[in-house]
Amino acid sequence: MTQAAQLWQKLITLAIARESSTEEKLQLLPGVEGQDWSRLAESIKAEIPAELKAFYQVYGGQRDEIGVIPLVRNLTLLSLDSILEQWQFLNEEVDQDEMEVDNGPGIKPTLWSPAWIPLATNGAGDYLCLDTDPDIGGTYGQVLYYWHDWENRSVEAESWFAFIELCLTEEE
Repeated sequence: MTQAAQLWQKLITLAIARESSTEEKLQLLPGVEGQDWSRLAESIKAEIPAELKAFYQVYGGQRDEIGVIPLVRNLTLLSLDSILEQWQFLNEEVDQDEMEVDNGPGIKPTLWSPAWIPLATNGAGDYLCLDTDPDIGGTYGQVLYYWHDWENRSVEAESWFAFIELCLTEEE
């Protein structure tokens, strides 16, 4: 079993236990093929990290429906189409002059960056993102939060798999 498949299985097991629910309530989508990433990669003008592609090969995120239980923390994982839709929305709507920026080390000093790939949402305008253009000291593919009403951005993990492992550790 691949690392991505193992992480998915652990996430599914913990989410079901946390919510006293069933796998059907996660509303998982079929896996994404490698070539399906080309439209997103062309739009953001960046290479999609291999860990993300491997993870999405197993399941392609979650359906965007009422009643879907969160997969990690309070977040539902976006489908590939939703990733692109939310990325386009954020690029059009975020006003860079809206608030002062308070980013942590390794993140460029910006409120929003087109180099960030939104992967998960809490449904309230906040997103978990992969950073494909980190600042000095950062790592390509590092994970950060975009908060719509808070200027702080900090690195949650150095990679997608590291973030998932962190979330699994938090729930154990």
